[in-house]
Amino acid sequence: MKDQKEIVRELNQKKIMEAAEFVFAQYGFKGATTDKISKQAELPKANIHYYYKTKENLYREVLESILNEWMDAAKAFDDFDEPRAALTKYVESKMSYSRTRPLASKVWANEIIHGAPVVGTFLETTLKQWLEDRIKVIRGWIESGKINPVDPRAFIYLIWSVTQHYADFERQIEILNQGEKFTDEEFEQKTQQVVQFVLASVGL
Repeated sequence: MKDQKEIVRELNQKKIMEAAEFVFAQYGFKGATTDKISKQAELPKANIHYYYKTKENLYREVLESILNEWMDAAKAFDDFDEPRAALTKYVESKMSYSRTRPLASKVWANEIIHGAPVVGTFLETTLKQWLEDRIKVIRGWIESGKINPVDPRAFIYLIWSVTQHYADFERQIEILNQGEKFTDEEFEQKTQQVVQFVLASVGL
């Protein structure tokens, strides 16, 4: 059973991480400050440095949390043998992530746009290996005749670009939707449309 001190620590870290995600998305790494993060979290600035020491450490933690959630979404490739089920689950997970954590996607996009100074090593190792493993799965589906021939790498990039568009261009989508955010029902409709688009692109 957790003691009171541990509960307080977890609550504070959750507040700080959420605030940091917001501030990094709004201002980028260079424009973000621990002062802005502490005000957003409604916690003393000393708390930020107590838990994360530096802005760089906190930024890295935010990026790692984003990566971990994206990797979890990709487990669909391992959990389902049939491409229809695997791709449906993967796209739905990615769309849900764009719906619930759009700021996280913006933080990631800013990092990549600026040359991936923090996650560059991860891209060259962990993510590259993850991509190669999924390419093997897709090639296996192609060779067994389960899906139409497609460039696996381009296919995955396609899924990323479509699903993350709903987070990275959230404001543009809202403006083009008569200034209104999608309701949960409307977003679910968009999700299923993306699923059908992805499946149809490989003959499913």
